[in-house]
Amino acid sequence: MMFAIDEINKATDILPGVTLGYMIYNKCGSTDILRAAMTLVNGVEKSQISENCTKPQTVQAIIGHSGSTPTMSFARIVGRFYIPVISHFATCACLSNRKEYPSFFRTIPSDYHQSRALAQLVRHFGWMWVGALSNKNDYGINGITTFITAAHEEGVCIEYTEAFESTGPYNEILRIVNIIKSSTSKVIMAFMSHREIKMLVEELYRQNITGLQWIGSDAWITDDSLADGPGHTLLVGSVGFTVRNAQIPGLGPFLREVHPSQFPNSTFLREFWEYVFDCSLTQSKVKMSCNGSEHLRDVQNSFTDVTDLRISDNIYKAVYAVAHAIDNLLSCEQNKSSTSNACLKLNQIKPWQVLNVLQLVNFTTPSGENFFFDNNGDSPAKYELINLQSVNKGKMKVQTIGYYDASLPKGQRFSMNNVLIVWREESNGVPVSVCSESCPSGTRKAVQKGRPVCCYDCIPCPPGEISNRTDSIACLKCPFAQWSNTRGDACIPKEVEFLSYDEIMGILLALFSLVGVFFTIVTMLIFYTYRSTPIVRANNSELSFLLLFSLTLCFLCSLTFIGRPTEWSCMLRHTAFGITFVLCISCVLGKTIVVIMALKATLPGSNVMKWFGPVQQRLTVLAFTLIQVLICVLWLTVSPPFPFMNLNHYQDKIILECNLGSAVGFWAVLGYIGLLAVICFVLAFLARKLPDNFNEAKLITFSMLIFCAVWISFIPAYVSSPGKFIVAVEIFAILGSSYGLLFCIFLPKCYIILLRPEFNTKKLVMTKTLH
Repeated sequence: MMFAIDEINKATDILPGVTLGYMIYNKCGSTDILRAAMTLVNGVEKSQISENCTKPQTVQAIIGHSGSTPTMSFARIVGRFYIPVISHFATCACLSNRKEYPSFFRTIPSDYHQSRALAQLVRHFGWMWVGALSNKNDYGINGITTFITAAHEEGVCIEYTEAFESTGPYNEILRIVNIIKSSTSKVIMAFMSHREIKMLVEELYRQNITGLQWIGSDAWITDDSLADGPGHTLLVGSVGFTVRNAQIPGLGPFLREVHPSQFPNSTFLREFWEYVFDCSLTQSKVKMSCNGSEHLRDVQNSFTDVTDLRISDNIYKAVYAVAHAIDNLLSCEQNKSSTSNACLKLNQIKPWQVLNVLQLVNFTTPSGENFFFDNNGDSPAKYELINLQSVNKGKMKVQTIGYYDASLPKGQRFSMNNVLIVWREESNGVPVSVCSESCPSGTRKAVQKGRPVCCYDCIPCPPGEISNRTDSIACLKCPFAQWSNTRGDACIPKEVEFLSYDEIMGILLALFSLVGVFFTIVTMLIFYTYRSTPIVRANNSELSFLLLFSLTLCFLCSLTFIGRPTEWSCMLRHTAFGITFVLCISCVLGKTIVVIMALKATLPGSNVMKWFGPVQQRLTVLAFTLIQVLICVLWLTVSPPFPFMNLNHYQDKIILECNLGSAVGFWAVLGYIGLLAVICFVLAFLARKLPDNFNEAKLITFSMLIFCAVWISFIPAYVSSPGKFIVAVEIFAILGSSYGLLFCIFLPKCYIILLRPEFNTKKLVMTKTLH
């Protein structure tokens, strides 16, 4: 402050011909500070100015204090007198309240911005689970409250919040240390002064509690006094925001030229001089007297070190702000406070006029920084992100690793400059502090009951839903034709299921079908080879060959049910099945009628066979078959079967099947086959006791019994079977009934023809009694 005033008084471009004076009060404690402020208001003290200077009745501005709480206590009162109060280090956001503190300004940003910057810092490094500590005063409580609010907006959770004072009981420190020891968060936000953090880390050091990552507020993150304590090693790796460093040209030489003779009333300078040079400026029996040759040029200490002028620059700007305000008042072209057009004279300037002009001050510092106050008296919020990297010779070595500028758009305020960061001990990379580990892809977060949102369980996505990124809060449903993979992190096309030739079931059914065709053709060849034998001729060879032909078609039609359903295959499989089976049953029914008619014809005077000769037999088979053809034509015309993707039966599969189109048409086809089968079974059953060596009626009865049993069991199996098994059941019914007809009707005859030819004579075939 003294340097800035001296520099202004020597300058010609600001306040020419005007000399600024000052009075310094080195006071501690809110009561003494308030008393000093009231003394300045009353203007009774003699200031450090020339004797011939006519000073104003009251002070034009007050610079200070460094603490938020004492500043609040006197700024509220001084504000009633409209005397400007400019603080270089009071950061509490509460001081921005213009109703409570109408004359307060500051050259350091408000904690409102620092707290929000710290919240973004925590979010940037992924520290979602942190502890929060503060000192129990306005600075700490307001700062940590704003930080917690901003942290919640960033999605960060606070495990605990505690506050204490360095003047409080020691049990409070022990209680907080126990909380830290039992907590799971490894990152601590410490919004406090250097006194509190020093006490805290000393106790942590004493109890050997390590592995903590500290985030510091600007009140302690660059304070070299921390290096004096035994626990300073625990703070290595700390990060935090502080005001930007600056260079003040000329300050270094000025400090090195300071001598007690220049300021004989300065208690501070006298004590400092005696400490540095280990001599006494007064007569003393303890120390030798200073000889006058001592000079600060010959020493290196924190007083002459001008490499870190963060807070000093704030004082420098505060003095210049007052000077520019007074200069503006004395300038005719900018003077808007006077009621007349005349320029104000120095002795006419009142504190309230300085207060009004301070709000409009806008100047550039010698280091090139543009400075101004906003409507709340706050200065622009620009910070450097500091990393406390080591302690060397009682000095904390810090490194700037990033920046924060609240004047930029929200997404551009925080930036890193890719400098190597030193983290806490035992940490090779960015420390991790989370309540729950990240949920991988394929899971979603489920908040644990009664705990913050950062504490959650990772729940696997249910089938059919996925999450393709970490920490998903919900699983997404797959599109209707897709399903989740086993990991639950991607949707894949659903498996399309149909009975194909590539699977074992399809291969076996196709094999049984072809074997049935083979047996039928073999039987047909046997019958054709032995067509002139009595047993073939006696069993109506024409109907037998037609029946064998229809059985061949029945076996072959089962192949249309295997393979990917298409529009043509869906129409063909059901109609071919219906028509070929009706042709088959019609032939069996014809044979049954022929057997009955033939046996009736042996009765005396009967000529019934002329009414059911070969022509009538052909017409009967044709008529029965044409009825089924008509049913199928109507079915295909009104509502034909079509390929259909069934998405309802299985969640993870698409069943590619043939939709019946019209269920009435399908059951009409089956019903007609069943009707013919029942008629045939009844007729054969009634004729079973008619005398015949090779009782055809008994064989037909047994074959129809198998046929009906297969198709009756088919209905419940068809209705209850899922997916491709419906098709398999239908093929099984076709093959089972076809094999039943083939073996029951033709196997006994083939046995006689091939193995017992002695029975294949006209005499035995015509004999009514079997011996």
